[in-house]
Amino acid sequence: MAVVDCELEKELKQFDETKAGVKGLVDAGVTKLPRMFRHPPETLPSPNQNNGVDSNLQVPVIDLKDVDICERRKEIINDLRKAAEEWGFFQIVNHGIPIAVMDEVLKGVRGFHELPQEAKEEWYSRDFKKKVNFFSNGELKVSTPADWRDTLSCKVLEDECNFEAIPEVCREQIREYMKYIVKVQEKLSKLFSEALGLDSDYLENLRCFKSRSLACHYYPVCPDPHLTLGGTRHSDLGFLTLLLQDSSGLQILHDNVWIDVPPVEGALLTNLADMLQIVTNGKFKSVEHRVLMPATLEPRTSIACFVGTDDLQKPYGPIKELISEDNPAIYKEVLFGEYMNRYKL
Repeated sequence: MAVVDCELEKELKQFDETKAGVKGLVDAGVTKLPRMFRHPPETLPSPNQNNGVDSNLQVPVIDLKDVDICERRKEIINDLRKAAEEWGFFQIVNHGIPIAVMDEVLKGVRGFHELPQEAKEEWYSRDFKKKVNFFSNGELKVSTPADWRDTLSCKVLEDECNFEAIPEVCREQIREYMKYIVKVQEKLSKLFSEALGLDSDYLENLRCFKSRSLACHYYPVCPDPHLTLGGTRHSDLGFLTLLLQDSSGLQILHDNVWIDVPPVEGALLTNLADMLQIVTNGKFKSVEHRVLMPATLEPRTSIACFVGTDDLQKPYGPIKELISEDNPAIYKEVLFGEYMNRYKL
């Protein structure tokens, strides 16, 4: 019979009841990492984590300039296919989002997280069916160490009405950013389809890239960054994630080696998620990643745009055009909604 850790359970409950998140601990002057955030040593980086592999290895950067010019488009599609098959992560530049818009949305999200506690309380909720909610960690459990991170979640942003529920301090910045994200999303949908040897509207017709939700993360300065994580090792569940970040900390697992993925000026980090790996029958990779807490005097902000289908009851399995006698299906069909319920945003 499992022994319940009553003290840790009490700590988790008290933390959640403050409705202040991790930032609230920092504002209260915490100088030692609370026990609930301490991760076991085997999940944390060690000085020899790269085992001699070149630590300067970087994810591919794909330039979308002149993407509508025939010969250039072929080059971009080849680069994208190679990155999707070998890395599952890549940076895109010349994507059409002005740097000023990217900077402003990061500034707006940071502005929300740095509001006084009483100004944020009305959005604090563990009701993940809400279109907008503020919380720290999807689940707070005795069995799982918490991550040093707060999140403002904004869901179903393909519906214009839902923007009104977003806090005013970052509402217009998010609205403007999402206008451009839609265009990037549509562009990538065509490029991924063509990279698979399919018609350019194939993934669009499957409704793979129809829904958009944001996880606006904030990682406050940590008193003991070597003892915790900003994001536990995981892969994303939907079809695609478009990430904007203002500082280092993100790592991806590539060939069993953790690779740093620092921000690139003006770039949007793209990572393939589990459902895209499923529908491509493993041709494209969904890769595990994590967020370290570097020893820094500045907080980290990131904005993840999760792209998926707008039909939660739609079953997805390997695309039939990619299946053959020599390349049989390795995944079963799964309902998108059921798969996504495995993770609380």
